[in-house]
Amino acid sequence: MVTGLANKILRVDLSDRRVWTEQPNDLFYRRYLGGAGILSYYLLKELKPRVDPLSHENVLVFAPGPVTGTALPGASRLCVGAKSPLSGGIAKCEAGGYFGYELKRAGFDALVVQGKAGHPVYLWIDNGAVEIKDASHLWGQTVLQTQDAIEADLGEKRVRTATIGPAGEKLAAISCIMTDVRSAAGRGGLGAVMGSKNLKCVAVKGKTAPQAAEPEKYRDLARWMNTNCMNFPIAARFHDLGTGADMVGGNAIGNLPVLNWSGGQFDDVAKIDAAALRDSYRVAMEACPGCQIRCKKVVELENESYKVDRRNGAPEYETLAAFGSFMGINDLAAICRANEICGLNSLDTISAGGTIAFAMECFEKGILTRADTGGIELRFGNADAMLKVLELIARREGIGDLLADGSRKAARRIGRGAEELSMQVKGIEFGMHDPRLKQGLGLIYSVAANGADHMTGMHDTLFTQDGRGMEAARSLGSLEPLPANDLSTAKVDRVKNQHLSRNFSDSMVTCHFAPWTLRQQVDMIRALTGWDYTDFEALRQGERVATMARVFNLREGLTAADDQLPKRFFAPAPDGPLKGTAIDPDAMNRATQTFYTLMGWDPVTGIPTQEKLEQLGIAWAAAETVPA
Repeated sequence: MVTGLANKILRVDLSDRRVWTEQPNDLFYRRYLGGAGILSYYLLKELKPRVDPLSHENVLVFAPGPVTGTALPGASRLCVGAKSPLSGGIAKCEAGGYFGYELKRAGFDALVVQGKAGHPVYLWIDNGAVEIKDASHLWGQTVLQTQDAIEADLGEKRVRTATIGPAGEKLAAISCIMTDVRSAAGRGGLGAVMGSKNLKCVAVKGKTAPQAAEPEKYRDLARWMNTNCMNFPIAARFHDLGTGADMVGGNAIGNLPVLNWSGGQFDDVAKIDAAALRDSYRVAMEACPGCQIRCKKVVELENESYKVDRRNGAPEYETLAAFGSFMGINDLAAICRANEICGLNSLDTISAGGTIAFAMECFEKGILTRADTGGIELRFGNADAMLKVLELIARREGIGDLLADGSRKAARRIGRGAEELSMQVKGIEFGMHDPRLKQGLGLIYSVAANGADHMTGMHDTLFTQDGRGMEAARSLGSLEPLPANDLSTAKVDRVKNQHLSRNFSDSMVTCHFAPWTLRQQVDMIRALTGWDYTDFEALRQGERVATMARVFNLREGLTAADDQLPKRFFAPAPDGPLKGTAIDPDAMNRATQTFYTLMGWDPVTGIPTQEKLEQLGIAWAAAETVPA
């Protein structure tokens, strides 16, 4: 038994309505830790090769981290994953709010769901007791309606939930899972996986707080963060404005995405950023459990063309950009409404925004016509058209049925040059950061197992001069600032180490906005469990997670050929700060091979070597590196 952990994994087979628990040994927890580590283990160990992601054979994992459920700021998150219907590889993403916090306090280090219910159901986890309950009356309801109905059904208030809306029910591959109504496990199509299992919601309440091996040391860490977090500029800025605070600055350096990455500058950025939101529609800032940063914006629109309920949260940076500059839209009210539509229907705002921007460019170039769109004038800048199409995607009607599975699948169906306009890696649309500016991030977009995820690697502009970013880089062995467009071996080494650090944090599962250092996170594990845990083990954990995810993808048929950016990024933006700036394809190819080598993978194929798998304690995964 590991002190500080629940020492139980909750297993549910919906096909035969069976519920049981597993109690892994101490070595299991030391090797896989939690979050992304436990998730990667179960997907690789238990999922049969090449299963249809929307079949009953897929496995859906909800995995808090070892520190989840405790009083530490930034420690309420969980990792969610399955085989992705978008990429065919691994889907892994993190979600905030209270759901992971309550799941851990209910007595479980993870929830693993398999099979498919014969009719819509939801899970009710009440401090260790588990029921599979009928959800037929909830099918077709929005996320918010479902939350209200479940609380009424149970006679409980403040039930924490992980829920899908109509888009997930209709198996839209760009659907997500919404936690506590307004937070999202967004990337990779996890809402469709949940819908394919006839699982409408997981509802949970937990009362038992984990007890640390060294409680006073653990409390000291929490007190330190609560006392000092506002001394860090990023935390203070997010406290005031949330994400999207620096969109004007991002536009000035070329980071803001414009017109499906075909433009280079958006003159109306100040109309749609977090400051504009604060001054117009924002009514509150809220927080995850125990966090002083309070970065979650809340908006309410009552007297505008679009009505928005404050219970549905507010757009963060990725959403402001995806439904704003990325589509040439400067209507902030419409962006708030788009965010609400996505939340209510469980749509990933990044992939939804990226897919509609793709369709807009197809329309602009004559690849799609009004006959294809049902008469909608789907042009850049047309906010009403964007909202109409978003509603159609949620219902899988008309042009929405084509777009509901993301831009890659839509482009393949459309043909006629549309594939050149699909901005994705492994079927996953980009986070709203330009890899022509942040070329180390571009490398991670290419090689990360879960596609173009902006949260799984370094953002180069933080490491170009001395400051907080370089302090973190030096702790990982990179001593000198490097230009954002550098792709040298030194940069690739930094990219790799940051990627490993992020994967370790995703095993914890700690929030990237809380300015914890790697050493402090190691200290958390030591104080919680009593283990003599080290920085070395932390990075080894990150390496293990990245390598297991790589092996999973290889087994499912993805290869080094899938580690490739769209051609657009190898040409400069037509205007703006990045005019004349492009990624050198030869430099990126060399960087990719260097990354493979530094990871202990074959430099050409990217297949992890037997020696590397043995070093990481996962020699059993060698049999999975050959595609089925």
